Amino acid sequence: MIGQMLEGRYRIDAPIARGGMSTVFRGVDTRLDRPVAIKVMDPRFASDPQFLARFEFEARSVAKLKHPSLVAVYDQGVDGEHPFLIMELVEGGTLRELLRERGPMPPHAVRAVAEPALGAVGVAHRAGLVHRDIKPENVLISDAGEVKIADFGLVRAVAAATTTSASVILGTAAYLSPEQVTSGTADARSDVYAFGILIFELLTGRVPFTGDTSLSIAYQRIENDVPPPSAFIDGVPREFDELVARATAREPSHRFTDAAEMAAELRGIAAALALPAYRVPAPRESAEHTSSSRRVAETPPPPPPQQHQHTRVQTAARPVDHGTAVHHEPGLPQPQRYDPYEQQQHPYAADPHRRKHTVWLWVALVAVLTLLVGVGGWWFGAGRYEPVPAIAGMPTERAVAALTEAGFETEIRQKASDTVPVGGVVGSDPSAGSKVTKGSTVGVLVSSGRPRVPEASAGADIAAINRAIRDAGLTPVDAGEAGSSAPKGTLARVEPAPGTVLPTGGQVKVFKSRGSTPVKVPDVSGRSTEEAASILQAAGLEISETREQYDPDTAGGKAIGTDPRPGTQLQSGDPVVLLVSNAVDVPWVVGKNVGTARAELQQLGLQVQVRQLTPSDGSVVIGQAPGVNANVEAGSTVTLTALP
Repeated sequence: MIGQMLEGRYRIDAPIARGGMSTVFRGVDTRLDRPVAIKVMDPRFASDPQFLARFEFEARSVAKLKHPSLVAVYDQGVDGEHPFLIMELVEGGTLRELLRERGPMPPHAVRAVAEPALGAVGVAHRAGLVHRDIKPENVLISDAGEVKIADFGLVRAVAAATTTSASVILGTAAYLSPEQVTSGTADARSDVYAFGILIFELLTGRVPFTGDTSLSIAYQRIENDVPPPSAFIDGVPREFDELVARATAREPSHRFTDAAEMAAELRGIAAALALPAYRVPAPRESAEHTSSSRRVAETPPPPPPQQHQHTRVQTAARPVDHGTAVHHEPGLPQPQRYDPYEQQQHPYAADPHRRKHTVWLWVALVAVLTLLVGVGGWWFGAGRYEPVPAIAGMPTERAVAALTEAGFETEIRQKASDTVPVGGVVGSDPSAGSKVTKGSTVGVLVSSGRPRVPEASAGADIAAINRAIRDAGLTPVDAGEAGSSAPKGTLARVEPAPGTVLPTGGQVKVFKSRGSTPVKVPDVSGRSTEEAASILQAAGLEISETREQYDPDTAGGKAIGTDPRPGTQLQSGDPVVLLVSNAVDVPWVVGKNVGTARAELQQLGLQVQVRQLTPSDGSVVIGQAPGVNANVEAGSTVTLTALP
C-alpha cells in the first residue's frame, strides 16, 4: 500500500507496525499537509457491517475525548476493502520497545509512565468508555518524553465482527482480567487490572503469568493472585506491592473503581516516597524511527522563476565580514565564501585580456565537469533505480507482466498468508515502492494459504528445520534440550505438532535432542491432559496414543496414568500411552424443574429416571442420585426425586 491515497486525501508513506488485525503506517494528510498515523484494518473487516458500525461508533467516541496523553483521532473511513483510522503521529516508539532496550524500570520511572497513562484512561472512564487492551504496545513514548495511550475501542469493534474468533480476543492474554477470561465482560475495573499487570512488568521486566498458550496464560489468573513485584526484583517499595495487589484483585469490587482513582493513589505513593520527577526517554531503535527513513519522497517544489542577471550577481557577491568567525553545523555542506580581493593575487592580473580568456576557459571547464558529475550522480544515484510497482492482489500473470514492464526480472515464490487465498499474489520482495536497480530480480510472492507447521522428523538438522519454519511464515524458537532417541544435537521434536495451522509469525518451539538416556515414567495422575502431556514430553518420552477409559476416582478429562505404569524404567524417546478418564461429572440439578434437569443430564450422555407423584416436567427436583460431582460412566442412570 506504500504510496497509495486513501479517499484521495491520506497518502501512505511507510509501515510502522503490523499486527494480526491491522497495519499502522506513517502518512500525510495532503489536504492539511500534516503527518499522521494511518491504521489500516485487515480487508476481511471491510464487508462486515457489524464491525464497520462499531468501528465508526468507537472512533466518534474517542475523537470527543481531550487529554494530552490520549492519541488524538482525526478521521475514520473505508476506502475500497480497507477500513482505516487517521490518528495523531507520535514520533518516538512504544513502551514495549523501551522495555526491550532498557529492561526493568526504577519506581520513579514507572510513576512517570503510569501516571499520565492512568490520567488519560481515567478521562475515558468518566465518559463511559473502556480501553480493553492496556499493554506496553499501546503505550507510546514521544521523542519529547510524552506518554500517550493508543487504540481505544479497537478491541470492542473487532469483537463485534462476525469474522472474529475467540483466539483474536485472547491475543493479549497476559493483561486480561479474570472476568474478561470467564465471561468476556469488561468495565473500568478491567482496565485497572491491566494497569496493575503493566506496572508489575515495568518493575520486574516480566509478566506474572506465563504458559505455552494464550488460553493457559489467561486461565492462570482465575485461580492465582498476582505475586508482589518485590518477590522478583530487589528494591521495590512495599507501597508498589500494595498498589499492584489492589489493582489486580481477582474480585473486581476489591480493585480501584477506575483509572482516575488508581492515578490518585499513585500520586500519593510518589509523594510519600519523594520520588523525583523524570522525563521518560523514547526508545532509540523504534519502528517509528525506522519508518521515518522509509517514507515516500515528497514531490520537489517547482523551480523559482527566472531572475535577471544583475540579481544573480548581487546574490553571489554578497559582502563578507572578515572580522567575524562563521560557525556551521557539522554534517552540512559549507557555503563557499566569495572574496572579491582574491583576484588581485592572481598571476595574470596584469593582463586583463588574458585574465578574461582564462576566466571563460575555467567557466567552460567547470560547466563540463558539472555536467559529467551531474549525469554520473544521477545514474549512480536515482537513474539506475526504479520503484517496485504494487502487485498485491493481482493475478500472478498480471503481476509478472507489471514487473517485466517496469524493467525487472521475476521469480515466483511461495509465501504463507492469513488473508490472501491460495494462488493469490501476497506482494513482492522487495516490497512495493522500494527503489531497486533496473534489471534485478523481484520475487512475486504467491499465497500458499495459512501458515502450517512444516514436517519435522526426529533426527533432522536443526538449521534446516528452522529454515523450513521461517519459509512457512512462522517463527522458530529455541526451546532447549529434550530427551529423545534421536542423535544428540539433532531435532527432538517441535511444538505445536507438524500440520498445525498458526497465524502468520506464530511461534514454533524447536527442541534439540540430548540423546537417549534412562528415564523413569513420571506419575501424571490427576493432571489435565495438556499438563500430563507436557510432563511426559519434558521427561523425554513420546506419547504414542491417548486412550480414554472410565475411572470412578478421576474426573473426566484428567489423566488416570500411563502404560507402562509410573516408575517404569525406559529410554528417552520411548513411546508411552496416556490414559485419560472419560467419566461424566454429575451436575447439581436439585431445585430445577424436571424438564430442565432431564435435558441437562441427557446432554451429558446420561439416562434419567424420575420418581414423582404426578408425571409433569414442571415438578421441582428435590433429590438426585448419584449426588453432585460424582464420576459416573457415560450412559449411567441418574435418579431424580421430584415434587409434586
